[in-house]
Amino acid sequence: MDSLISLADGFVQALSWQNLLFAFLGCLLGTLVGVLPGIGPVAGVALLIPLSFNLDPAASIIMLAAIFYGSQYGGTITSVLLNTPGEASSAVTVIDGYQMTKMGRAGVALTIAAIGSFIGGTLATVALVALAEPLSSFGLAIGPPEFFALVLLGLSLLVALAGKSMVKALISGALGLLIAMVGIDPVVGATRFTFGQVDLIDGVAFVAVIVGIFGLSEVMSYQGVEMTPGTGRKIHRLMPTRTDARRSAPAIARGTGIGFFTGVIPGMTASVSSLLSYGAERKFSKHRRELGQGAIEGVAGPETANNAHANASMIPLFTLGIPASPTIAVLMGAFLQHGLTPGPQLFVEESQLAWTIIASLFIGNVILLILNVPLVRVWVQVLKIPYPLLSALILCFMVIGAYSINFSTFDILIMTAFGLVGLLFRHFEIPMAPLVLTMVLGPLMERSLRESLLLAQGSAEIFVTRPITTVLLILAALILLSPLFRFKKPASLNEDVEV
Repeated sequence: MDSLISLADGFVQALSWQNLLFAFLGCLLGTLVGVLPGIGPVAGVALLIPLSFNLDPAASIIMLAAIFYGSQYGGTITSVLLNTPGEASSAVTVIDGYQMTKMGRAGVALTIAAIGSFIGGTLATVALVALAEPLSSFGLAIGPPEFFALVLLGLSLLVALAGKSMVKALISGALGLLIAMVGIDPVVGATRFTFGQVDLIDGVAFVAVIVGIFGLSEVMSYQGVEMTPGTGRKIHRLMPTRTDARRSAPAIARGTGIGFFTGVIPGMTASVSSLLSYGAERKFSKHRRELGQGAIEGVAGPETANNAHANASMIPLFTLGIPASPTIAVLMGAFLQHGLTPGPQLFVEESQLAWTIIASLFIGNVILLILNVPLVRVWVQVLKIPYPLLSALILCFMVIGAYSINFSTFDILIMTAFGLVGLLFRHFEIPMAPLVLTMVLGPLMERSLRESLLLAQGSAEIFVTRPITTVLLILAALILLSPLFRFKKPASLNEDVEV
């Protein structure tokens, strides 16, 4: 009951004209980020963090969160109309979405995607409201050892799921931890790894690193996308028929469940949710034989799943202070830039702000539903902007954003350096997600580790004498050691051995 009262108070604040304006701007910019192939929600959110420094914290977080979940729908537009996914999470939508476009049903596909996204995102936010207080109470009950083990488990899951090679994921995560250690020691207050450079006393600018490794490297490596014949197709009917609605309902229900459960697991991306949803449709849909030929279930399920995933991934951030994805890590960086620490303490120290942001998630989903379908034709025209001009504008925003962090050209150099690092990561297929999350969580994990050792007077026994800590550490170890248990079968069991 207390949650509903707090949520009602949050709606009062979220419905103020300032917060409504920034929710609208976030949804608009998020859709644009999703429509334009190559930018991505991580870089999109990171680019606008510096521009939000002078805003009220609630308005700033509302706008940045709206960019995140708004980008999930934007990627659908190019998937359906142009056979080109704007986001990785919309890649599977191409299969049936573009077939529907060729059948003259693009408007129906986009409307069903919007409705599914609204339902999935709204139900995931309802779950956030329901779980906020119990999970926050659990978070307040755990001490530094449990928090250290919990963060370590989350990072282990991320490393295990980040890419094809766990070794490469560990390299990325280790680099993030090294970057996080630059600056002032969180316990004793001494400077470390600054090498006499005054600009590094406050640490390496998080936004400059993110903009460089995701945004700048993308601009430098992007080859452009050719328009497909689908661009010229007219959009006629927008509203689905009763048959469309009846066929879509089970897919939307399955997509919501899949997106929610994968969203709360650290390391799972929205693209995993949409892929699992499409797989579920191939197995459970009554019309599974039509999948790949323009079946509406192939659009409704994945698009519902990726938006449910986006909103569900807010649950670990708000209740435990653990980001479940790179974009959520960037959003957590925005919290920290405003002097706010996501997690259970947020509901104690900044309760009104937390519930205002949660209420804005409901409002943002309504805005996206109203905003996107009528503006489909406008978004298609945006894609006709020449890429050299578009990349130049994006580059200008990156430089301005990096400079405005501390009004220092040093941060522009940091951005450039990590743009080159991002290029190397792309070339060698090293995942970037572990670097982002360890950079954000590194200081928190180190602080909880040091506090745990201080409580135990330097003894590591504290991690094995507390049951919750022990269980979490064992799970993390098993996840990290899992590659060692993957044995290949002997050749004689698989195939004939040549003599």
